[in-house]
Amino acid sequence: MSAPRRLCPVCRREIAVVAGRFARHDPAGPRAAGELVSCPGSRRQAPLVPALQQTLDGSVVPAFPGQLPLF
Repeated sequence: MSAPRRLCPVCRREIAVVAGRFARHDPAGPRAAGELVSCPGSRRQAPLVPALQQTLDGSVVPAFPGQLPLF
């Protein structure tokens, strides 16, 4: 299973988000003399995105306190 991807706030590339952080990645563009440089956005905390689907079965839970009826 692949990790979800989001735009890096620094280099604007689509990067995998693992455990709430952007995965380590190189910045876009050519590298000078073959050196490896991580993007400043690497390992940065990824912003929370609201869930696309609130429940597994698609049902809507009413917003009222207390126990929900069984049937």
